[in-house]
Amino acid sequence: MTDTRPSATTPDAYVLGVDSGGSGLRVALGRAGSDGPLSTAVCAEPVRTGTGGIDAAHLLEQLLPVAAELLERAAAGGGRPANGPAGEGPTASGPTRDGSVRVAALAVGAAGMATLGGRLRAELPGALSAALGVRRLALAADAVTAYAGAVGQRPGAVVAGGTGMIALGTDLVEWRRADGWGHLLGDNGGGAWIGRAGLEAAMRAHDGRRGGSPALLDRLRAVFGPAEELPGLLYPRSDRPAVLASFAPEVAACAGADAIAAEIVRRAGVHIAEAAAAVCPKDGAEADGGCEVALTGGLFRMGEPLIGPVREELARLVPQARVTTGTGDPLTGALRIARALATDDLRLPHHPTMLSVQNT
Repeated sequence: MTDTRPSATTPDAYVLGVDSGGSGLRVALGRAGSDGPLSTAVCAEPVRTGTGGIDAAHLLEQLLPVAAELLERAAAGGGRPANGPAGEGPTASGPTRDGSVRVAALAVGAAGMATLGGRLRAELPGALSAALGVRRLALAADAVTAYAGAVGQRPGAVVAGGTGMIALGTDLVEWRRADGWGHLLGDNGGGAWIGRAGLEAAMRAHDGRRGGSPALLDRLRAVFGPAEELPGLLYPRSDRPAVLASFAPEVAACAGADAIAAEIVRRAGVHIAEAAAAVCPKDGAEADGGCEVALTGGLFRMGEPLIGPVREELARLVPQARVTTGTGDPLTGALRIARALATDDLRLPHHPTMLSVQNT
């Protein structure tokens, strides 16, 4: 029988992008020669992380059936877009071991990849080659896929803000990183940082100490109950950063009328601008129209109370910086990296842990 599978260089070759984060695993199927996904799927269970790092077997256990299902949807629908959670649509008969469909390239972006991705780099290439026929694979830190989604393959910088905060920049020769060190060592200006600062101001008001905010104390009581019971609710939790970050919207909501809350949000913007300035490429930026700094992530839904101070402080630190709002998320970025791999057009810098590219 004649093999009619598209090659890795044809526009109709399939590519897969994967985003693995704290809220679960997301997968997008696309074509090498087309923007945007054909279909997407979501696995609600986050990939496990243990003493050996990110669990490669658990990632494969979720990814392979979903990938097979997306490929079947595309084949059945003639490549028409179709979106939905994993489990909808045709039942997968298993990954494409019969060779009827070939995935030209696949990119995985994962939280913790830079420090906990050793098992993924060791185990995924062979497993994905056997199951999906993948020959080109990129394993990236989620900050890299956030960069690709927000900036693309141009020089610039991205700030990814959510529970935490990390800044990443490149001149397309090397990567520069600032912060992203977690809520105990950094993530300054991120959601957990804002939430913790707001709760501290609330507890100061509870005690009658200087710098307290009665408005934030009222919100603490509404959200968590009596203030004196908060330590018992917070300290035993393994998800303390997320609990702290859950209070950040309360701080933002109070910022319009409460000076303490407004100052917390302003200081968060300054921290974010400092991180962005540390990674923004300088050489040739003015000649090229300035350094683009894209803001991406749920943190920036706070809007102008946060973005305004970022813009003001960054203008002082890096006058050539241009603040933009990233339009693509990390899943978009993973799909863009896979597409660039498939077409031999990946211009983002390779790096052993930030962006590892393997050909099998």
